[in-house]
This record gives sequence, structure tokens and C-alpha cells, in this order.
Amino acid sequence: MRYLIAMILAFFTALAVIIFASSPTANWVVYQFKFESPDEVSNLFDAVFIGLGLIGMIFGWAIGWAIGGAFETKSDPL
Repeated sequence: MRYLIAMILAFFTALAVIIFASSPTANWVVYQFKFESPDEVSNLFDAVFIGLGLIGMIFGWAIGWAIGGAFETKSDPL
């Protein structure tokens, strides 16, 4: 059950971060630099966008893991 809760929360947290925060943050980071090639702009934008999604997923997994621990039953060995 713990894994299921962690996976579900990781998915929805990553989705929320990607929808609401990744694009504006990636645009802001890109505007802080000067580039010689459009490929460099795209590479930095993609790296920030994907990196924030990954951070959101890891954060959601950690929160889900902590919440799922409350539902876990301890088995007592004989």
C-alpha cells in the first residue's frame, strides 16, 4: 500500500509542477542568459523543465512514502 500511495502522489505532484511551475520557471531561467544559438536556448529550457518535473516527482514520492507509512501494518514474527 505504501508504494501505491507514493507512486500516485509522485505522479500528481509531478503533473502539478509541470502544469503550473515548470514552463514559467524555465522561461525565467532562459531569459537570464545570452545565447549564440537557438539550440542552446532549447537545451537549457528543456533541462530546466524536465529537472523541475523530476524534482516534483521525487518530492511527491517522499511525501507519499511518509503518508503511506501510516497505513502500513507491522507484522510480528513468531
